[in-house]
Amino acid sequence: MFNFWGSKEQQQGQSHLSSETSPQPWYSPSLVTGPSSSRLQTSGQIPSHVSPGETAGIVAILKDKSVDELKNLLSDKNAYQQFLYSLDQVAIQNNIREELRKETLHLARENLEKEPEIVELRNQCRIIRTSELATAQEKLNELENQREEILKFYSPGSLLHRLQDAMNKVDEESEELQHKFMEKDIDTAVFVQKYKKLRSKYHQRALTHLAAKTSSSFG
Repeated sequence: MFNFWGSKEQQQGQSHLSSETSPQPWYSPSLVTGPSSSRLQTSGQIPSHVSPGETAGIVAILKDKSVDELKNLLSDKNAYQQFLYSLDQVAIQNNIREELRKETLHLARENLEKEPEIVELRNQCRIIRTSELATAQEKLNELENQREEILKFYSPGSLLHRLQDAMNKVDEESEELQHKFMEKDIDTAVFVQKYKKLRSKYHQRALTHLAAKTSSSFG
């Protein structure tokens, strides 16, 4: 029987020859599979989110190219890169990236220029901590000591103690005045006037001492 399509061996040989002579694409086959195969993609160069308007613009550019030019884009990586960088979207992104790089370098230079000022401010802060802060701490300690002395001076126990000393002093003055009267060193009228005044002061302080002591005991 005649074999119009050739023998099986001839078909396999032609298939093998065709696979050896056809150019191999540089891209991964997964790039042209699926519903998003119409988008040109390359790692780190085209954003993952492309607007419909941008996609339509890229498709319109590709429509103007011949079949040979499209095959060349798929088989020649350099040609693909050249086409990619000619797109307005990629050019805009490259410009933005370059502006960000320049701005970052500008900020870095400004920070370096301000380094001496920062060092000076740190030194001033260190001086303030070691000198002015120490002086302020010393003044604070002094005020704290004064406060403790005042509280101690006006404490109930201290007041009672000083009131008792005042009573004892008046009592001693009364005894001395009485001793002078017994020795005839003072006139009777003067003695009576002074003695009465001293004893009145003594009893007044004694009553105050008793009231304060009683109040402290019940408080």
